[in-house]
Amino acid sequence: MTDNRYTGGNGISTDEVVKEYYTSQVRQEWRRLVMDAYHRIEFVTTLHFLAKYLPPHGLILDAGGGPGRYTVELAKKGYDLVLLDATQANLDFAKRQVKRQRLQTRVKQFVSGSIVDLSPFPDASFDAVVCTGGPLSHVLDPLQRNKAISELIRVVKPGGPLFVSVISRFGVFLEFLNFPPELEMPHFEQLRDTGDYLGGHGFTAAHFFLLDEFKQAFIRPEVKILEMVGLEGISTQHSKMINRLAKHEKLFSIWMQTHFQTCTHPSAVGISEHMLIICRKNVA
Repeated sequence: MTDNRYTGGNGISTDEVVKEYYTSQVRQEWRRLVMDAYHRIEFVTTLHFLAKYLPPHGLILDAGGGPGRYTVELAKKGYDLVLLDATQANLDFAKRQVKRQRLQTRVKQFVSGSIVDLSPFPDASFDAVVCTGGPLSHVLDPLQRNKAISELIRVVKPGGPLFVSVISRFGVFLEFLNFPPELEMPHFEQLRDTGDYLGGHGFTAAHFFLLDEFKQAFIRPEVKILEMVGLEGISTQHSKMINRLAKHEKLFSIWMQTHFQTCTHPSAVGISEHMLIICRKNVA
């Protein structure tokens, strides 16, 4: 039975709302991380911290990996991958990208499924688990979010890293300032007070996290939190300025140095459009 708290205005569950949205956004989501200098900051920063903590080789689960941007990138670097996503259109697109770039031997499986239920995979199946781009933000039921985190931890090997990114509530607040009349809309107050947005106006259903809330969700005996990162950090919601600055190579280089010096500061993490947490599963 669908929990009425997590249905859109048309009575469709938020899970279906999310699937419908991403089915219509496959190409846009594939392009999103590389479409301009501003969006590439999220991508480059994620890759930087993946490189810092991933083992030198092994099998990685890209959980909720959408059309496969990180699957393709990590396969190019020599890792073996399993891509899981709830949207079949994303998986179909990812298969074509993998084939086009001749990475079939690296990408072992394309699995249709949810991060809430990773039962196709036994315990400790993967050397690392990557759940980036915000899949956890699209699980609105807090009990289901808790289950998803438990599942992500379960399938990584002891000693292996887990990377999870979500969409930040404060980052969304800053975005609303670009469209002040939207502050008067009822969904803004619900989003502000609960973090929940049921979709229907510009974006799909999502839960937007506070920094402390995100960190607290991963304070568990099975894992150690290694680092938290603001993926856009101090650049958040300044896309026009960042894209203009990127035309000046030296200035942009200085800015990116500043970004990497500040992106793990709690202030930069909390306001960032996307927040990344990096954990290591404890060895028993």
